[in-house]
Amino acid sequence: MKKNLLQRIIIIAIVTLVSLWIVVGPRHRPTAKDFTAQGVNNTLRENIRLGLDLKGGSHLVMQVKVADYLKSLTENVAVGVQDAARAQGYDLKEVRPEVSEDTYRVVVEVNDNSKANEIRNQLPGRVSDFDASAWESSASGNRITWEMTGRAKEVLGERAVDDALRIIETRINAVGVAEPTIQRHGAANSHQILLQMPGIQDPERVKALIVGQSKLELMKVISPPNPSPIMTYPTEEAATQSLGGQVPTNRRVLAYDEREEPTAAGQPPAPKKPGEPNSWVVVEAPAVINGSELRDASAVPQSQGDESYIINFALKPTGAQKFGTWTAANVGQYMAVVLDDKVRSAPFIKGQISDSGQITGSFTKASSEDLALTLRSGALPARLVYLEERTVGPSLGQDSIRAGVTASLVDLLLVVLFMVFYYRGAGVNAVIALLLNMLLTLAALVVFDATLTLPGIAGIILSIGMAVDSNVLIFERIREEWRTGKTVASSVEQGFARAFTTIIDTHVTTIVAALFLFVFGTGPIRGFAVTLVLSLLANLFSAVYVSRTIFIWVLSRRSHRAETLSI
Repeated sequence: MKKNLLQRIIIIAIVTLVSLWIVVGPRHRPTAKDFTAQGVNNTLRENIRLGLDLKGGSHLVMQVKVADYLKSLTENVAVGVQDAARAQGYDLKEVRPEVSEDTYRVVVEVNDNSKANEIRNQLPGRVSDFDASAWESSASGNRITWEMTGRAKEVLGERAVDDALRIIETRINAVGVAEPTIQRHGAANSHQILLQMPGIQDPERVKALIVGQSKLELMKVISPPNPSPIMTYPTEEAATQSLGGQVPTNRRVLAYDEREEPTAAGQPPAPKKPGEPNSWVVVEAPAVINGSELRDASAVPQSQGDESYIINFALKPTGAQKFGTWTAANVGQYMAVVLDDKVRSAPFIKGQISDSGQITGSFTKASSEDLALTLRSGALPARLVYLEERTVGPSLGQDSIRAGVTASLVDLLLVVLFMVFYYRGAGVNAVIALLLNMLLTLAALVVFDATLTLPGIAGIILSIGMAVDSNVLIFERIREEWRTGKTVASSVEQGFARAFTTIIDTHVTTIVAALFLFVFGTGPIRGFAVTLVLSLLANLFSAVYVSRTIFIWVLSRRSHRAETLSI
């Protein structure tokens, strides 16, 4: 008996000391200051992660505009089909994308009807972005139609959200936001993303960084070779008219925003309103290189001591090879550096360029660093729009902590008073087990890097009640056994043994319910579920193992035939 008791005491002591160190122990080399009241308070703040509702910060709900992504994909497929047809020598009358509310088609009209089926079968395999399983094809007369399937729209939409999640997480981590929460939000196929940033009170820069697409493309400008002035147009309509009034699939009309440029006729551009582009240019689609081939990007001053910045970028080996081949074949032509569908610069090509380039413009230090960061993280697959935004101030978070701690202490005090009054000495046993339960719960939160939220505090308060309930079950069972005439030692042993099954049943059912809350809930609901589960698991140790050890210790100090028990 004494050997068993000693083993129990050692186990409890080790668990208690380890838990205490996990909660209040510093994560650096400890000093004397760490064990003062202020030092312990600071350590607690560092060790226990607080949620948005307790720490303050920003809560954002975004939606990925999947329709834009599917539209862009359809347009790229149309361009790819046209280029593949030209490479194979097929005579096509027209290739055009058709996009409506929820329909995405690529329509091809051929001049030779007898070639329609051959073109329908041959072209998909020669276009890189064309997954034949995602499109349903049909042919009628001289028209071939590929339409995106409903299943493909769902899969591609989910892929776009996954890509957006990854890119947002990369950008947020690079900015240095501490302990952000980034996850899917809302119903299935809602394409929503939840972002919580504890401690961020002014989220405007972060918001701008998140939604910035930073889609980089290097494209050929349709213009006479250098040294002729680059062919620019004063309006978008004028640029479109130069193409016959309609923009073909292998051309794009883009705003040119770098600096004041003369028009093709040599005249200065007409005065523009604030925010309007300087001029417009026609470029060749698709892009020679896009942001997916980018290896690195960095912001550097334009010159020593200059306050304006430029962005240097480097390409991956595959992109460098492709770019080198293209620039070698286009010496003397103009190349457009396109950022988010705007031409930022249009240098002429003096010679072969392989693995690097430069983006110039009116960039400040902050804007150039943000742009370089978004380029490194990759372009978003589609636009993001904000559906909901909330900012929780730090004072409100402190009020929540104060209210939660007060509620927990009042709850604990009332429970202690009741247990000591009703169960006397055994009530002290329950109080010790209860305090250890709370310590183990906090240690588990730290170990699993869980976030403590206001609903999480509610979960801890609820677990206090359940912990007491476990002790009540045990104590009442001991009373029943004692009243049947059993000895005190036998009553304690039988009380714990017969109450154990009931305690396991109640805890398992509650844990299962909490797991459902965690799996299907979001945000605060999950915080409640996490703390409740951890508290219940800790209670199985404290209410059963620790409480029984205390009874064994009390009985071992009495005579062999102890006949009374304070319960």
